[in-house]
Amino acid sequence: MKLDPISRRYFISNGFDGALTLTGIAVGSYLSGVTSNPTVFKVAVGAAVGLATSGVWSVWEIERAEKLSEIDELEAKMMTDLEGTELEDRKMENRKMNSFMSGLGPVLGVVLPASFYLVPGLNTLQATIGAVFTAISMLFLFGVYMSRISDQLWWKAGLRMGLAGIAAAVINVVLPG
Repeated sequence: MKLDPISRRYFISNGFDGALTLTGIAVGSYLSGVTSNPTVFKVAVGAAVGLATSGVWSVWEIERAEKLSEIDELEAKMMTDLEGTELEDRKMENRKMNSFMSGLGPVLGVVLPASFYLVPGLNTLQATIGAVFTAISMLFLFGVYMSRISDQLWWKAGLRMGLAGIAAAVINVVLPG
């Protein structure tokens, strides 16, 4: 099945959320004195599960309502029942893909950078730097990807997205606490 624009939006938006969440977890854990890399990884996975569940569940329900509304409108205009038609089936398949991509985005956005906490021999500072750098790099790549579908300059779009990760890290550092 071809990835439609809505699925792309959900994936990028929730991947963005995942990468920023991981940045907050990584920097916050380090600044709070957490020295157990496996503990930081477990917290990150917990966040990924929460974000993915939110992404899948909310999109499943949002798309259910939207698809039913679209079908109802079309049925009213056509004055016919579309239940069991190829059109209804296609709309429901899109709902499944949109939900899946909405859940996949934050899992990748959190778990990929958090994997630095599982690298043997890295201390917490090194793992944190690796995780934050990877999260920012993912944000940059999301921007580059979006530039390709919108005909923007890739480096500007990448920088705009990556800047969010830098901002999240800096805000975590300067917050009191």
